[in-house]
Amino acid sequence: METITCDIAIIGSGMGGGTLAWALRNSGADVLLVERGDRLPSEPQNWSAKSVFVDLRYKNAEKWIDESTGAPFTPGVHYYVGGNTKVFGACLPRFRKEDFEDLETFDGISPAWPVSYAQLEPYYCRAEELLAVHGTPGGDPTEPPRSAAYPYPALEHEPDIADLADRIGKQGLHPFLMPMGVDRREGGRCIRCATCDGYPCQVDAKSDADVRAIRPAVDAGVRLLTRTHVDTLETAPDGRTVTAALAHRNGEPVRIVAQRFVVAAGSVNTAALLLRSGGGDGLANSSGQLGRRYMVHNSTFFVAVDPRRKNRTVFQKTLGLNDWYLPGEHTDIPLGNLQMLGKLQADSIKAARPWAPSPALRFMTNRSIDVYLTTEDIPNQENRVVVRPDGKIGVHWTPNNMEPHRRLVKNVTTMMRRAGYPLIFTERMGIETNSHQCGTAVMGEDPATSVTRPDGRTHDLENLWICDGSLFPSSAGLNPALTICANALRIAEQSELVA
Repeated sequence: METITCDIAIIGSGMGGGTLAWALRNSGADVLLVERGDRLPSEPQNWSAKSVFVDLRYKNAEKWIDESTGAPFTPGVHYYVGGNTKVFGACLPRFRKEDFEDLETFDGISPAWPVSYAQLEPYYCRAEELLAVHGTPGGDPTEPPRSAAYPYPALEHEPDIADLADRIGKQGLHPFLMPMGVDRREGGRCIRCATCDGYPCQVDAKSDADVRAIRPAVDAGVRLLTRTHVDTLETAPDGRTVTAALAHRNGEPVRIVAQRFVVAAGSVNTAALLLRSGGGDGLANSSGQLGRRYMVHNSTFFVAVDPRRKNRTVFQKTLGLNDWYLPGEHTDIPLGNLQMLGKLQADSIKAARPWAPSPALRFMTNRSIDVYLTTEDIPNQENRVVVRPDGKIGVHWTPNNMEPHRRLVKNVTTMMRRAGYPLIFTERMGIETNSHQCGTAVMGEDPATSVTRPDGRTHDLENLWICDGSLFPSSAGLNPALTICANALRIAEQSELVA
C-alpha cells in the first residue's frame, strides 16, 4: 500500500476545505488537500443547458437512499475540486445577527450558536475579500452591522429587473442588490452571461473554492491529491488520535499519515466517513449526535410569467428581498428569503417537465421571472444521515417549519401578481435538493450535546477537526457558502491546527 505523509490532511475541497487550505498556505505546515473527484473540465458543454440539466453531464455522485421510502435518489452534490461551489449560484449573503441567537420560529426554537455574529464578523469581511464579493449595503432592512465595505460595488439590475424592483418597492417592500461572488471588477473575467446559476463557469469568473482559494493555495505549496476517496479513518489503540486515513486512489489503496486531520466533505459525507470509522457508533460520536440534526432548507422554485412581454434579462441574479425574513413590519414570524435564480431556459426545466413541448417551455421562459424561495428548517434529532449495512448512505429527512414556507410562497405570489405577472408556477424542492446541507456534526461547548468544540476540533479526538457546514447548529434561511468560508477562516486562526 502506498503511504503519503504530511502535517495536516484536509479531506474534501469544497468551500470549507478549500478555504482552510488557502488560510494555511503560508503556515509552514505541509498541507495535503484530498479530493475524491478530479478537476471539472473547461469545455463548451459548461454553458449548455441541455448538457447540464437534461443530460446531467456534471452529476457524478453515487445514489443515496431516502430512508422514508427506501427509494434511491441522486443527490445535489458534485465531486470535483471545489466541490459544489463549481456549480453554485455565487450568491454570498451573510447570516443575520439573529441567526446566531435563539430565534423563535413557527415550529420551535432555532438554537443559538456557540459563536456570535460579532465574533464571526471580522471573518465575514475576510471571506468577502477572498471571494471578491460585489455588494452595496443599505438596501436590506435585515442587514447586520459590518466593519468594512464590500470589496466591490454590487452588480446593477438589467432594465427588466430594475422595473420589477420598482414595482415591488411601490408595494412598501425593500428589494435590494444581492451580494454576488463574480469577477466583475474592472478588467475582470465576468461577462454577465445567462449561465452562472447551476452551471460551471467556463471563464473562471465565478468565486468558487477552486478558483479563489485552492489554486492560490497550490501555487503557495499546498499539495492537492485528486481522485482519492477516503474510506475510513484509523485511530491509535486509545482512540484519542487519528493515525491515518485509509483511501483508494484510482482504485488502488493508499494510506495517508498526518499529525492532524480535518474532515470537510460536506454534511452528509463528513458524517458518513466518521460513521464508517472507529467501529460501533462511529468516530467522534460519544455524544450520539453524529449524523443527527441534518438540515437542507425548505425551498421552492417560483416562476412568474407575463405572457404579454418578454424578459430580456441575461444575468438575472441581482435582486433579493428579506422583508419577511425576520419578525417586523411585514410578518410576525420568520418566513424566509427571496433571491433571483439565474435566467431559466427551456432546457433548464425540460428534465423536470419532459412531457412539456419545447416550444411551450421556450415561450414561458422567454417571459418569466425566476425566483428561489428559502425558509429555515429547524434541527431535528430524527433528521439524520446513516450508513446502511450495504455501505450506502441513507438519509432520514422529514421537512418541518412548513407553514412559514407556505406563507412565504403566498406572499410572493401576491407580490408578483401586483407587479404584473398573472401566471404563477411553483415547485417545492425535495430530499434530492441538498446543496444547502448543514448540521450532522454540530459544534458546541458541551461534549454531551455536540460533536466538536467551537473551534471545530472534535471533543473526542485530539487531532481531528471538522470544517464545513456540518458544524452549523442551525441553518438560517440563507445560502450557507459565505458563512462556511468565514468559519473556516476563523478555525484556521483560532484553533490549534498549526502547532
